[in-house]
Amino acid sequence: QVQLVESGGGLVQPGGSLRLSCEASGFSFSRYSLAWERQAPGKERELVAGITPAGDSTAYAPSVKGRFTISRDNAKNTMYLQLNSLKPEDTAVYFCNAVSPDDGSDYWGQGTQVTVSS
Repeated sequence: QVQLVESGGGLVQPGGSLRLSCEASGFSFSRYSLAWERQAPGKERELVAGITPAGDSTAYAPSVKGRFTISRDNAKNTMYLQLNSLKPEDTAVYFCNAVSPDDGSDYWGQGTQVTVSS
C-alpha cells in the first residue's frame, strides 16, 4: 500500500539546522510532484516547498526562501527538506505530500514535529 514516512524532526535552537526525510513506497514515486507542508498549533496548514517529478524545478514559500532547500532522490524514493537558520516561527508539524500526475489525487505522511526553541 501507499506509504509516506517522514523523519528527522526534533528540538533545535534558533539559528540551527535540521534535515527532514520523506521515504515513499507503494506508488511510482518518480512520476509524482512532491511537496512539504507544515501546520503550527492553531494555524492552517501552509505549503512550504514543492518539487517537480524530475527535481528540475522547485518553489518555496516566501517565509522560508533562502533558508530551506527541497530535494529528492528518485533512486531512493526519498524526498528531503534541509532547514537552515531556523526561527521559532518555523515550529510546526511538517508533512510530505505526493500528487498524482494522472488525476491530481494525493498522499500524505503522518508528519514530523519540528520545534525551534532556546
